Amino acid sequence: MNDLDPLLRTTLVLMAHPDDEVVACGALMQKMRRAVVVFATDGAPRSEAFWKKYGSRQAYAAVRREEATNVLSSIGACSIFLADRVEGGIADQELFRNLPAAIAEVKQILSQVQPDCILTLAYEGGHPDHDACCFIGSVVAKWANVPVWESPLYHRKSDGTVVVQAFAQLTGAEREWRPDNASPGNSGEIEKKIAMFQTYKSQALVLDSFRPEVETFRPLANYDFTKPPLPSTLNYEQWQWNMTGVEVAAAFAESLHAEKRET
Repeated sequence: MNDLDPLLRTTLVLMAHPDDEVVACGALMQKMRRAVVVFATDGAPRSEAFWKKYGSRQAYAAVRREEATNVLSSIGACSIFLADRVEGGIADQELFRNLPAAIAEVKQILSQVQPDCILTLAYEGGHPDHDACCFIGSVVAKWANVPVWESPLYHRKSDGTVVVQAFAQLTGAEREWRPDNASPGNSGEIEKKIAMFQTYKSQALVLDSFRPEVETFRPLANYDFTKPPLPSTLNYEQWQWNMTGVEVAAAFAESLHAEKRET
């Protein structure tokens, strides 16, 4: 745990959607002195395929919010939803289209929370919102002079294989933590994390793909956000969503130019 000490104080956990935080750091959050989880989108895509059985996109977003609130309250963590702070909200899959407003709000939250560290998601091409969170974390960490760490969720290899909870490219600074419930003072982090998984009933099929017994972290890699994270077809491109890695990286490049103009 000593290697992960920067994450165990007051940590701003910057995630894209309700459920990301459980997969990335559901066990480690239980060790944090204070965890403030910022959800950058409302978790509800515009495509009807995602929310049809809930009746509306808004109803689906409300379900995901309620699940997140229950999950975080079970471990004494705080939640903040950028959808409440950005005019018009931010739909799932659209964070990269709302970077100026999202960055401005996260900067305000940083000023209020005064975290010792930021923990966000890796730049790996699994989901455009995950990549946008990584980018935002990088920008606001530099602005506030706060260390930022990352955790992987999933990416697609060049042969099409989907890999979960492992970084696409290694830096040598990776730290894998496997909580052991048999250890003295552990207090059952794995059991609690599984209960958190199960609270996200709307995401059960997705969460079944992940392993609750392992979490991986490292200081944020030195990414070139002006380029896609991988040279091969990205996972969301394979899913044929309404964006490409080039488009997402172009949005990051434009935002970086804007940040430079402001400074």
